[in-house]
Order: sequence, then C-alpha cells, then structure tokens
Amino acid sequence: MASITFAIDESLKRRMAQFLWVNWSELAREELIKQVRAREAFERFSKLTEKSRFTEKDADELAEKVKKSMHEHLKRESRL
Repeated sequence: MASITFAIDESLKRRMAQFLWVNWSELAREELIKQVRAREAFERFSKLTEKSRFTEKDADELAEKVKKSMHEHLKRESRL
C-alpha cells in the first residue's frame, strides 16, 4: 500500500491532539476514497450528458409538469 504525507499547521496539530481516540490516518483515507468516488461519478455523469440537448428551460417545464401531476394525484387521494 502506498503512503502519502502532507503538512498541517501547528494550530491544527494541537487541535487534533485533543482527540487521541481518532485515527486520523484512517479518517483521511476514508475521506479520500469518498472524494475520488464522487469525482469518478461526476466524470461518468459528465460523459453521459455532454451531448445532451436538454436545457434548463426543458428542466423547468418538466418540473412544472411533475408538480401539477403530483398535485392532481394527491387531490384524488384526498391528501390535499
């Protein structure tokens, strides 16, 4: 397994030292994994949508249709 070393200022180091039970290396590793996964997902999403012609106006119109449909559905269900 590879290792990464990075610098933090003394103030942060003192604050972290107050929490002796925290495994900072594990916490940083988990956060890095989350960040990499999020960026990979964003890249996949970007590739899927880069050629899309779906505009913000289209999204607004669709949202309005969904709202109206849901409103009608709830009225029929006597929830409104």
